[in-house]
Amino acid sequence: MSKIKERVVTPTSGGIPQSAQVAGPVAPPRVSARRRRPGVIALSLALIAAGGAGVAVLLLQVGDRTEVVTVVRDVEVGQVLTEQDLGRASVALDPAVKAVRADEVESVVGKRAAVELQPGSLLSPSQVTKDSLVKVGEQLVPIGLKPEQVPATALVPGQKVQLVHVLAQGAADPGQELGKAGPQSIAGRVVKASKAAPGTGVVVVDVATAAEAGPTAAAWVSADALRLVLVSPENS
Repeated sequence: MSKIKERVVTPTSGGIPQSAQVAGPVAPPRVSARRRRPGVIALSLALIAAGGAGVAVLLLQVGDRTEVVTVVRDVEVGQVLTEQDLGRASVALDPAVKAVRADEVESVVGKRAAVELQPGSLLSPSQVTKDSLVKVGEQLVPIGLKPEQVPATALVPGQKVQLVHVLAQGAADPGQELGKAGPQSIAGRVVKASKAAPGTGVVVVDVATAAEAGPTAAAWVSADALRLVLVSPENS
């Protein structure tokens, strides 16, 4: 007689065999919801609003630009301006800055530069003039000043000066014989002052004087008997 192996099934405590147990549903993990803080929300909204306002201001500044006239090459004092000397640029112009607008360029072409103009600068109305720098009834006297004779104050067009006659060492003063008090002088006005010459440092100043005084001033320059003295604005 063959032996038959019997499978013994051990019941569990609930009376259900282990092999017959079925896994039940798995519960999902509990996720706790974060509490939103009203203060953080308000701060976020404020930052967003501030950022939007800053962008708006920047756009307004970029958009508020003005076409103005610029200088594109060197222009000497007294030189007549041409269209080739001028250019245009779009800039955010401060109300305190006086500049010639691009649509007014025809009003400055043909005028003279009242000051030295340099490339890259904005052109202002005060830098040009329709008048000749040497007026009717005047003469232009060029005066060479040695480095020790050049005033520390910059010489600019329109500056009032006095051309003073000085005596060479050992020379007699003819004014003393005539009973004159003090040295002779001639009133003048700076038209242009050059830069110091390399090596010598000499500065040439063009001075406008009355026509009748021009030859006398030129003679003083030739004799190296002239000095240039600035006149204070109060006495101009």
